[in-house]
Amino acid sequence: MSVLSTEDEGKFLMDIRGEQIGIVTEIDPIEQVAYVDPEPSLTNAWIQSLGRGSAGEDDLEVPAENIETITDSEVRVDADLSSEA
Repeated sequence: MSVLSTEDEGKFLMDIRGEQIGIVTEIDPIEQVAYVDPEPSLTNAWIQSLGRGSAGEDDLEVPAENIETITDSEVRVDADLSSEA
């Protein structure tokens, strides 16, 4: 399990195969949950990358126990979530 922080907002969420799932819109550091927009528009992705966005009602919730690693540009879950699986 990785520890999530608000600095992870704006990063890409990737599955274990390296497939992009969406972009992290908001982090709840207390509950350790990442909110992910699975289909961000170009404008929304840009706003999120600046850390200025917020979670929308259609965002996915990803608990920290499902996150394998966190890098400077991505958050990677421990599952294969691609549509080909």
